[in-house]
Amino acid sequence: MDGLISTDWLNRHLSDPDLVVLDCTVHIDETPEGFINRSGLDDYLLGHIPTAGFADLKGDLSDQSSPIEFAPPSPDAFCAAMGRLGVGDASRVVLYDSMFSAWAARVWWMLRWVGFDHAAILDGGLNAWKAEGRSISTEPAMHPPRELTPRPRPELIVGEDEVRAAIDSPGAQLIDTLPAESYRGEVALYADRAGHIPSAINISALDLIDETGRYKPLVQLAAMHELDRDQRIITYCGGGIAASSEAFALTRLGFKDVAVYTASLQEWAANPANPMTPSSSDSI
Repeated sequence: MDGLISTDWLNRHLSDPDLVVLDCTVHIDETPEGFINRSGLDDYLLGHIPTAGFADLKGDLSDQSSPIEFAPPSPDAFCAAMGRLGVGDASRVVLYDSMFSAWAARVWWMLRWVGFDHAAILDGGLNAWKAEGRSISTEPAMHPPRELTPRPRPELIVGEDEVRAAIDSPGAQLIDTLPAESYRGEVALYADRAGHIPSAINISALDLIDETGRYKPLVQLAAMHELDRDQRIITYCGGGIAASSEAFALTRLGFKDVAVYTASLQEWAANPANPMTPSSSDSI
């Protein structure tokens, strides 16, 4: 199973006994107080791809005790949560959402982080499935609980200290995956501090997706990523979601040393000791 699968593929394999389909949707609501992330569970209950369960990034797929939104739980806790959704060591997993596949990519990346490599993202997500008139179900998922064994790859997720060290390291490249206006410092999304982490280049995760919500062809993605493959690449955004979509694209392009700064600017910008650079000279 490829890391990116089509609606046709999924439709043909929905009844496979080892296949677990998971809706990973989170909604972003604009309020007078700012943007708020809301679980997509209510919409899932109104209709989802048949057999799909719901992977709740606002619930037990994040560390609820952390002040950082979407902070990864421990590998053991994450594997236990996935096991309750029916994901086991012998499973294959298809992930989707209804917003540009970034939420699905976050779950995909965490599965890689705990050593599970049999997951794929549904290209175009729920919107592509619906646009083709495919069936929608309100029936709950019936996957029995299974055991997913943690085999952690701690190098796939980095913290503040490694990001700080990467700023001046010739062996590392930081990628800011937020929109260009945020990168340039025209808007301040976190802690009233505008700009980006020094030495970071800008490749917006939104630019990975075409007008239909699908990932662009590999040849186009490759043209966007003319990077040194010997460098360690660290992606970040606001909360590690768009950064996971970029990490997914880099992995499909064959980059071997990719990590996600999951706390991203919500942690970095909140610490006044961490530098921020408004600039227009580092984007590609």
